[in-house]
Amino acid sequence: MGTATVERVRQQCVLEGIEATVERKFQENRKPRALDGESEAKLVMLACSKPPEGHAQWRLKRLSDQLVELEIVDTISTETVRRALKKLLKAVA
Repeated sequence: MGTATVERVRQQCVLEGIEATVERKFQENRKPRALDGESEAKLVMLACSKPPEGHAQWRLKRLSDQLVELEIVDTISTETVRRALKKLLKAVA
């Protein structure tokens, strides 16, 4: 921890009190998650299903396009799909 952090915490403690200093703050500017638990489950079902006709396997782009087409999400990037699948695979292993 740097000295600037210590000084900032000390000043906040003096101005707002110990309770306000140690209380966890809600992050208002935080972006909502693109995939919640239900949409992640639908992504897994889709990824485990047979790929579209004419394709040997699912690709991230096809999965993201299909999620939008099925109106599971409004928009989603292939990177978000990749991270979600990686997280789920890690949980299974």
